[in-house]
Amino acid sequence: MIRLHHCPQTRSMRTLWLLHELEVEFEVVLHAFDRSLRDPEYLSLSPAGRVPALEIDGERMFETGAITEFLCERFPAANMGRGPDDPDRMAWLVWVHFAETISQHAAALTQQHIMLYEDAMRSPIVMKLEAARLTKCYDALEARLSTPVENRDYLLTSGFSAADVSVGQAVYMARHFAKLDAHPAVSDWYERITDRPEFRKSLPAEVGARLYTQDFYPAWVMGG
Repeated sequence: MIRLHHCPQTRSMRTLWLLHELEVEFEVVLHAFDRSLRDPEYLSLSPAGRVPALEIDGERMFETGAITEFLCERFPAANMGRGPDDPDRMAWLVWVHFAETISQHAAALTQQHIMLYEDAMRSPIVMKLEAARLTKCYDALEARLSTPVENRDYLLTSGFSAADVSVGQAVYMARHFAKLDAHPAVSDWYERITDRPEFRKSLPAEVGARLYTQDFYPAWVMGG
């Protein structure tokens, strides 16, 4: 049995979406996004107290990039990975791990807008800088997706893969803080991949389980 430890609308959503795409049997253990992730029992699964944690084959894993690589190798039939001899292997690795570049900026903004419990702790400067960094990430995606290559519907010319899942979930989080309006190719790609039923299965089932209570969180204005 595969067991995913998951908090809705966090990085573990990336693994949940991938598991649905792989069409394998698994179970989900839901956790609150709070201090309970620091409990000794959970730290035995993920020593930094973060999600996801994955139990599989009697072993425990954490870190989404590693989990993505392992699952794609463990279940190759779904063609979500790209093997060492595949021409798209290098690009697959790059984009799977680029997702974390996006996520680190989105995580900083999640902390600024949502997790800090006093307004005095929040920084309009950090909000503005991190949102701008997300826009730079969108620029990189736009360059990739707007390249005039045949079948450029996805990040790889060979078609949909875990790279789209990883980056797509990161953009799902990022869109709460930086809009896609100036990136038409990214917008089209994002709509395409999030129209998949497997993506919809990874969304929170209940409103009360959501981390984000707003669709968009603008950066604060200094002195406003």
